[in-house]
Amino acid sequence: MTPFITVVMPVRNEARFIAETLGQLLSQEYPSDRCEIIVADGMSDDGTRQIVLDLGKAHPRIVLLDNPSRLSSAGRNIGFKNGRGDLFLVVDGHCFIPTDQLLKNVADCFAKSGAQCLGRPQPLDPPGLSDFQKSVALARASRLGHGGDSLIFGEYEGFASPVSNGAAYKREVFDRVGYLDESFDAAEDVEFNYRVEQAGFKCYTSPLLTVRYYPRESLGGLFRQMQRYGMGRRKFTRKHPQALTVNQLIPAAFVSGLICLAGTLIICLLTGVLLPAILLALPYLLYLLLLIGTAVRIAVGNGIRYAVYVPAIIFIIHFGLGWGFVKEAVRR
Repeated sequence: MTPFITVVMPVRNEARFIAETLGQLLSQEYPSDRCEIIVADGMSDDGTRQIVLDLGKAHPRIVLLDNPSRLSSAGRNIGFKNGRGDLFLVVDGHCFIPTDQLLKNVADCFAKSGAQCLGRPQPLDPPGLSDFQKSVALARASRLGHGGDSLIFGEYEGFASPVSNGAAYKREVFDRVGYLDESFDAAEDVEFNYRVEQAGFKCYTSPLLTVRYYPRESLGGLFRQMQRYGMGRRKFTRKHPQALTVNQLIPAAFVSGLICLAGTLIICLLTGVLLPAILLALPYLLYLLLLIGTAVRIAVGNGIRYAVYVPAIIFIIHFGLGWGFVKEAVRR
């Protein structure tokens, strides 16, 4: 029998994108009586709710539920707890689904793999991006722009850890693992997927499940996003200290080093002894060369108009992650 799929969409203020994303879900080649879309709305005030309600009048499989806490973690839980699905798929309200076979591919991947969880690539390359957004996508996809253990920018197919990209689950996962930790405002999916992995569930990832996300449109927006991620990472490692890795500490060390460098430079200027500041600055000069090298590689492959933004974008990624991690760490 065709499995029933619940698509869970936690949203807040997604009026620019949600009609298109819902349209892509409604056009899936999958039996309409074997799927539903639960939109858990975090009390949007930009017209998102009305767009969903209007679409729901014509398509009863769209269900709008309130998410008073506004957090994505709570929104996901609302969908997981209220959905009728045998299978649950998380789709955000601001992404681009490149195929009308996504739901079919989800069902097929579960069936052929026997896994209880599915992972997916989540590249930042939907159509219609500005030059800056395209630069963010290229920077994030570079080796310097994302963690080496992340699968969200790759094309790998097979069994893998769900921590970086798990997005679909069989109902039995919730029966054993429970739901998302609603104290998390970011990295809630990482924390949940870590528990999924620790419970012994298998995860299968496939490029057939690719969903494309829209990059931030400004350096300020990117910094705020990365800061939230950094805070979420620290919260995750506080809850699961055994999961702490050197890679997670590098951005925090990067920011701490910059703070030390600034303080040392002030002291050196006051005393006239510059050697300590020069020694502390050497790793950052090497970092600058790495930024320039990454920009050159991107320019060669994609064009100079994208590469000019890359050094600042990668710096903001690293600084934002580190600042968020440190900020969360000093809270307790």
